[in-house]
Amino acid sequence: MDPARGKAESRRRGSIRPHYGGFQVRVTAGVDPTTGERIILHETVATRREAERALTRLLAEADAWKSARTKASFGALLDRWLAGHEVAITTRVTYESLIRNHIRPALGTVPLTKLHRGAAEILESFYGDLRRCGRRCDRRPFVEHRAPGVHDCTELGCAPHRCRPLAASSVRQIHAIISGALSAAVRWGWLPFNPAEAARLPARLKPQPHPPSARDAARIIEAAWERDAEFGLYVWLAMVTGARRGELLALRWHHIDLDAAILTVRRNYVRANGEGHDKDTKSHQMRRLSIDAATVELIKRHRAACEQMFAVLGFEIEDDQYVFSAEPDHTRPRDPSSMTRRYGRMVKELGIDTHLHELRHYSATELLTAGVDLRTVAGRLGHGDGTTTLRHYAAWVTTADQHAASVVSAHLPRPPHATS
Repeated sequence: MDPARGKAESRRRGSIRPHYGGFQVRVTAGVDPTTGERIILHETVATRREAERALTRLLAEADAWKSARTKASFGALLDRWLAGHEVAITTRVTYESLIRNHIRPALGTVPLTKLHRGAAEILESFYGDLRRCGRRCDRRPFVEHRAPGVHDCTELGCAPHRCRPLAASSVRQIHAIISGALSAAVRWGWLPFNPAEAARLPARLKPQPHPPSARDAARIIEAAWERDAEFGLYVWLAMVTGARRGELLALRWHHIDLDAAILTVRRNYVRANGEGHDKDTKSHQMRRLSIDAATVELIKRHRAACEQMFAVLGFEIEDDQYVFSAEPDHTRPRDPSSMTRRYGRMVKELGIDTHLHELRHYSATELLTAGVDLRTVAGRLGHGDGTTTLRHYAAWVTTADQHAASVVSAHLPRPPHATS
């Protein structure tokens, strides 16, 4: 190619013009896919020589596609990405909450061109603010009002703001949303690469499972049975199967084969935006759990009690009815939050510091301590492999640790004076 001709073409794509005592450089970088308008890269410098260098650099950026090819804001990208992003209903509610409360107020109006060029600095500063205070306050005292407009702060309980850092896990989830949206922008041709990948995230904290001890577990199940048989069976199954809260509430009678002593976990009942949803399990896979003879007998008793109650009401039990329900006909499961609150009140009365999900920790810890292989435990919990099981659910157990302490030293010789 003739150098003179190439230089002339570059000049047509870019220009230098006087601008307020300096020079403005403008380069065409294609067409905005969202608006159909031309993308113009521009920069203002003091001297003609600096303008020549800026022109060369901006032309190279346009040729190598190192700049964002859209004038859209990050908020516009979020709207388009979330509308077509397929996730579970509970995950979508979480995403919408994080976007509404944290991401959009800080980054919604930021142009993708600016975010693309300085993503690491912008995002790391944003994450640092969230880790200091979830509301990203300016550290000046103010009152957190519970209602807009004129109101009685004493009546509503408005109080001075207190900085509450956002958890590292929440910040990492926010980053996943931002990175996911920017990845979509790459696929759509808005950006040449995902700039969020350069940002440094808060360290992932190591899980610290704290399941109830065997003694406390016995007290918990006794207290549950005393309250009522259905609640007692629910807590029992949570302990012996390690199933999630919503997985037990989604159980229907046809999910339980009492003759084969098999309980099938197929669904997960959750509530989102005030509505109940009977959805896939968290791993989107069903699993079959063997249950022992004592558990089979307890389920038979509960079914017999249900049949007796239905007979009084004038109808028979059906296989598609829920096992745990507050409705007379058992056509709707119990509310997950109500079960958590009920369990919380019970253990508080017992003076035990624990919550419902830690029964899942208890089941995993007891099985691993008893010598059940990791693959089997992971399968019962619904984990893809044993890594998640060990990292999140296998609590440090005193008895097992004491045994481990003696294994190595048992085969080592003692000093002479210790054996005489």
